Amino acid sequence: MNININNAKYELTAVKPNQYPKGDKPEITFVGRSNVGKSSLINSMLNRKNLARVAATPGKTRVINFYNIDNILYFVDLPGYGFAKVSKSERESWAWVVETYLKSREQLNLVVLLVDIRHSPTADDVLMHEWLKSNDIPYLIVATKADKVPRSKVRERVCDIRKVLGLCNSVKVIPFSSETKQGREELWEEIKLQLGHKTNE
Repeated sequence: MNININNAKYELTAVKPNQYPKGDKPEITFVGRSNVGKSSLINSMLNRKNLARVAATPGKTRVINFYNIDNILYFVDLPGYGFAKVSKSERESWAWVVETYLKSREQLNLVVLLVDIRHSPTADDVLMHEWLKSNDIPYLIVATKADKVPRSKVRERVCDIRKVLGLCNSVKVIPFSSETKQGREELWEEIKLQLGHKTNE
């Protein structure tokens, strides 16, 4: 089955399970800290500029956005974590929204965990990775903003990410740039492998 990524649209925003889309379409879910570039990555993957909206205030988005791709699958944008200026209650709200989705959603096919290639993964990144691993959720790592580091440093940064997260060799780390499209095709290939589909752009 071919996937026409040009036929992509925002479908709905949800907080609770009864608000999630109905049906059994597989879901590719993106998670990462605030400002890591999730919206930009989703737009880049779908050849759009503004399909996924960047939050005006970092750390304030506490909802899940679902994007329908050709009525075949969903891209799911989870709220960003780790923004320092939010209250404890807001952090707990984020945790409930995210954990409820990740634990209960049978349509979840793959989690793409985004980390900033310029920095070592944060404590929140480590916690998220450990949570995914302990709950046996299929995942891979995307190192965003690869255009912000010299090419000669990319491998070094990826090695640091692997070390801090304690990744086994089978876990992919894909350097990605929404500006240059670096890593876009590789990420689509991983998604296609997971879905067993082929995309048609």
